[in-house]
Amino acid sequence: MAHTAPDATTAVAGDDPSRRDFIHIAAITAAAGGGIAAIWPFVAQMNPSADTLALASVEYDLTKIEAGQQVTINWRGKPLFIRNRTPEQIAAAVKDDQASMKDPQTDAERTKPGKAQWLVLVGSCTHLGCVPTVGGGEYGGWFCPCHGSVYDTSGRIRLGPAPLNLAVPEYAFLSDTKVKIG
Repeated sequence: MAHTAPDATTAVAGDDPSRRDFIHIAAITAAAGGGIAAIWPFVAQMNPSADTLALASVEYDLTKIEAGQQVTINWRGKPLFIRNRTPEQIAAAVKDDQASMKDPQTDAERTKPGKAQWLVLVGSCTHLGCVPTVGGGEYGGWFCPCHGSVYDTSGRIRLGPAPLNLAVPEYAFLSDTKVKIG
């Protein structure tokens, strides 16, 4: 009897293509899972900490602020000014909307529609990050004693080395008496 060589269609014992494919896929999947499990702690440590997330937004009761007064609260590690402006302070800010400024903005662009009495600002001077004092300077807004920057009653830079207005953070009124910043 003549012995013939196996052709390509004849299976060699133990050489099952579907079993080999399954073993390769299972090994690759296990290696990928192990790689992700090893990398996950490094990725997770880049997320903000719980205390940072807690400071991401803050709510404040506006009934605590009398007309013409300001409170300073801590938000994201920075001072935040919430000011209840008087009609005179609003009128002074609106009157100066067309004045020559380094960083031109109208008062309406810096407040919420229908809530012009409330001004919410990040209380860091845009020159070097000092904290300006309220009511200083010739425009009745804020004065930075470190380098002499003067802001008006809308927080716009009017004199001094600061290049930009005091920043207006993202905020929304939850009710007539409560604001949420961040």
